[in-house]
Amino acid sequence: MTIQPQDTLMFREAHETAEVVERQLANNEAVIGALAERLRATPPRMVITCARGSSDHAAMYAKYVFETQLGVVTASASPSVTSIYHAAQRLDGALYVAISQSGKSPDLVRNAEAAKKAGAYVVALVNVVDSPLAAVADVVVPLHAGPETSVAATKSYLGALFAILHIAARWSGKAEIADALTALPAQLRHGWDADWSALTDGLVDAHNLFVVGRGFGFAGALEAALKFKETCGLHAEAFSAAEVKHGPMALVGPHFPVLFFAQNDDTLPGVLDVAAEFRKRGAKVWVAAPGATGEDILPLVATAPIAAVLVTVQSFYRATAALALRRGFNPDVPPHLNKVTETV
Repeated sequence: MTIQPQDTLMFREAHETAEVVERQLANNEAVIGALAERLRATPPRMVITCARGSSDHAAMYAKYVFETQLGVVTASASPSVTSIYHAAQRLDGALYVAISQSGKSPDLVRNAEAAKKAGAYVVALVNVVDSPLAAVADVVVPLHAGPETSVAATKSYLGALFAILHIAARWSGKAEIADALTALPAQLRHGWDADWSALTDGLVDAHNLFVVGRGFGFAGALEAALKFKETCGLHAEAFSAAEVKHGPMALVGPHFPVLFFAQNDDTLPGVLDVAAEFRKRGAKVWVAAPGATGEDILPLVATAPIAAVLVTVQSFYRATAALALRRGFNPDVPPHLNKVTETV
């Protein structure tokens, strides 16, 4: 019997995202409220994130959210600095945010332990709350994604983005971020039915592509490029709309498609300009941008710019589950991969 996209775990688990974020809002308010109160009373000098894979793409979202909304420099730790090189860090006054679905990867656990000893306040965003990473943390923010069986992370990634947004809303006290939070469950439900079949149809025979974003959307571009490789056997690389105009754009042409993720903020005109330039080069282009129009536009539900990446990536996951099957892959069981990746 032919497998349909809706039969895959990837499809089903991505479809659960609205319920995941609703659970977070209902169950995490107390822990995030207390964390936000502490962060306001004792503002961190910086935020350090530590993660791997899809969780590291969530960390990129944290960088843009915390830096734009709170003005706190946010940087990604290289786990090998501690786990391989054993180099001590000076982290007094830092907020250290470790992000993981399983909370089991030895390097993340070691880095969280080292950060705590170095004076950082450690917060774990984790789906498995009885994990080794959670045991190390000063504060655990559960993702409430429930069991995620597909090797390809979907609802746990989007749950991590939502948890970051939740922290930013309460820490900053900004009503517009709080409003974006409460609107997301309905927007995710409505956005699930968006028709991205043009992307699926157009990439069945592709060999390479770029995924381009900027600002809040860059985290989604990183995640999409990984999922193309992981689930579809399709080589994809993510770039900022600014960086792609340097060396990488030399590759773009009639046989090198490009997917753009954008949100309706000050980054939008520049992203659309790059898309237009690539069209002139003969490249097949798709653009996911709220409010944009044209034959190559992928439909999106209107959201606050800071939250657009969640509905964009959810639609992408649905389309990718279908694309994987069209290309002869099972998106739930990518070759050579395991659900929990234990790096040192």
